[in-house]
Amino acid sequence: MKTFGLIASAIALALSCGGIAVAAPQDPPITLDTHVDIPFAYMREARFDVGKPTPLQVDLGKMERGGLDAVFFIVYVEQGPLTPDGYAKAVAQAKQKYDDIDLMLKTYPNRIRLARTPDDVRANKAAGRLSAMIGVENGYSLGHDIKNLDTAFQRGARYVGLAHMGNNDLCTSSTPEASLGDTPLPEYGITEFGRSVVKRANQLGIMVDVSHSSDACVREVLALSTSPVIASHSSSRALDAHPRNLSDELLRAIAAKGGVIQAVAVQEFIRLDPARDLAQKALQTQVAKQAGDKEFDSEKHEYLPAYVEGMKRIDAALPPPTVDDYVAHIKHMVQVAGIDHVGIASDFDGGGGLAGWNDATQTRNLTAALRRAGFSDDDIAKLWGGNLLRVWGEVTRRATAGHAG
Repeated sequence: MKTFGLIASAIALALSCGGIAVAAPQDPPITLDTHVDIPFAYMREARFDVGKPTPLQVDLGKMERGGLDAVFFIVYVEQGPLTPDGYAKAVAQAKQKYDDIDLMLKTYPNRIRLARTPDDVRANKAAGRLSAMIGVENGYSLGHDIKNLDTAFQRGARYVGLAHMGNNDLCTSSTPEASLGDTPLPEYGITEFGRSVVKRANQLGIMVDVSHSSDACVREVLALSTSPVIASHSSSRALDAHPRNLSDELLRAIAAKGGVIQAVAVQEFIRLDPARDLAQKALQTQVAKQAGDKEFDSEKHEYLPAYVEGMKRIDAALPPPTVDDYVAHIKHMVQVAGIDHVGIASDFDGGGGLAGWNDATQTRNLTAALRRAGFSDDDIAKLWGGNLLRVWGEVTRRATAGHAG
């Protein structure tokens, strides 16, 4: 990082000596990624000890080298049956991920600290430490018990995503799952339990996250919430007509509420490519079969040499979207929602990754791409964390004001 600064300063000095004063490019004040997944073996297996080199797209060394300051690590559980057993399993899986994040923090306290407030993020940055925040993906992990939202807050969760793939007991998903008995219509939007989660999240100071939620659910949450709302990882439906992305109408509505939409760097949400999708699914089936398994399991199979080499061949034949394709989504979203209402989410280690921005070491590649697209340093500071910190602070302030009243 020091070498980078010296080189940049030297370039600026050389240009100014030639009669043209040019400021050296600077890292944004804070670079914050709102969505990084963790495997269930996080910190429990040597290969996922993030204080050391790992096959993950995000570990502490990659963050430090790339200049990524702060990450929301995700407590995610897959959607399952809406039954007592299903809820119990989901709660237990969520607890394991909270415990795993705690283990990382206890193991490497001099390198990364939990941030429970925006001021914590700024203090960690000033002290030369990384920040870990926690986001919940899929409110199913609350186990249909509102008290578990309080528990999540106590453990550090600062946003709660209502749904994932498949309808649940909070709201309908943007991608119903036939295997769970879902039907595309009718959308029931948000349920009474979902309403109670939104209300309690407002009271606690947890940001409500509408990524993965159906359009009907998003509209109802916007009408119900007394605080700004976020979409922690969603891109533009106008540029890629995937139902997971948000329409221009919903981008404007979230902005009008004072919220922020974090553009997501998942290939299929940036550019639809059926041929690439088919090739990747065929590879997954082949690798799982070779491993003696019926289905592909990303945690088990994604790091196997057969899969890694297979993906290299697919990338060569059917190139993935680039960091510039991703910035095109950001640019459109800014044009629709405004520069104060868009941010950045990688979805690394959960399907994210593009040519030019495929892990945390390439953080500055994205900053450079934003500059190429015409964004100013002030704009980039907002996109890379300023907007999210502002919304988080407002949600916290409203919760505190509510308690005081």
